[in-house]
Amino acid sequence: MTALFKDNHIRFLIVANVAIIIIAALASQGLFLDSYNIKSMAKQLPELGLLAMGIMLAMISGEGGIDLSVIGIANLAAIIAGLTAKTYFAGKEQGLSFMLVFILVALAVGIIAGLINGLLISRVGFTAILATLGTSLIYTGLAVALSGGPAVSLGYRKPFVNIGNGSFFNIPYSFIIFAFAAIAISYLLNRTAFGLRLYLMGSNAKAAHYTGINNKNILLITYTLSGVLASMAGIIIASSASSAKWDYGSSYLLVAILIAVMGGINPDGGHGRMVGLVLAGIAMQMMSSSLNLLGASVFLKNLMWGLLLLLSIVFTSSNLWQGFDILSRRSKSGGSSG
Repeated sequence: MTALFKDNHIRFLIVANVAIIIIAALASQGLFLDSYNIKSMAKQLPELGLLAMGIMLAMISGEGGIDLSVIGIANLAAIIAGLTAKTYFAGKEQGLSFMLVFILVALAVGIIAGLINGLLISRVGFTAILATLGTSLIYTGLAVALSGGPAVSLGYRKPFVNIGNGSFFNIPYSFIIFAFAAIAISYLLNRTAFGLRLYLMGSNAKAAHYTGINNKNILLITYTLSGVLASMAGIIIASSASSAKWDYGSSYLLVAILIAVMGGINPDGGHGRMVGLVLAGIAMQMMSSSLNLLGASVFLKNLMWGLLLLLSIVFTSSNLWQGFDILSRRSKSGGSSG
């Protein structure tokens, strides 16, 4: 725990979150802290958070690793799952069965799409940015072709709609899914051999190879996991809207990348904490919600997001925190000597 708070990104994000809460509460005259608004923020965070998790895994893998296809996978998974479930349950209610089929098909699409990305990068030798840019266009094109362009209406089936809109003891189901995913990925990264190998490969791929790590298999698993996380986001997006469309969340990609970078995920690979990503996602969501409450334009929202990123870079790359540490040690030594 002590090591966690020595991370400059974590310390900056804690300060940023507290500052946003105080400023937003004062500016909105307390509306920001209303239970309805808090629940609304918790409901919206998972869509971006799950996409950012997939990008995080790709970034940790190193050598410019990134997954630009996450939103394409999310929408394709939702459209294929929606069309399949609608065909299978045409004219039937069967909400629970519809939900289960939708989830299973969407996850299967996420696995296949992520596996394709992983094969192109690990076996064919494409760079991650080119491979996922290409597959992003392919997945989006397939989504348009399968749906014909308009949104695929999924109707109102309560068990399915509850995924994105329902809650358990006032906690949105989507947030519960996000929390479980964050815990699972954090455990995978910090408590398993796969996580250790991923960090080692991201830090130095050549050294990892000479220690006996199969870098190709690690990359394959990494991008497959990213595809699964993207499909989970697609399930939540489709459930929230009761429909699936090829351009849902079209602005999410850059925001998800922003969350990952601001959360302390090193684009060069080998470093990144789940707690940083979660704190960054919460900060972005709170800022977005507070600006919405104040009636600010989308342009101001983008400006503030960019400002928050620049501040995170300045505060985490400067000697500010080191100076605080020195002052803290001096004050402690002075206190003990007195």
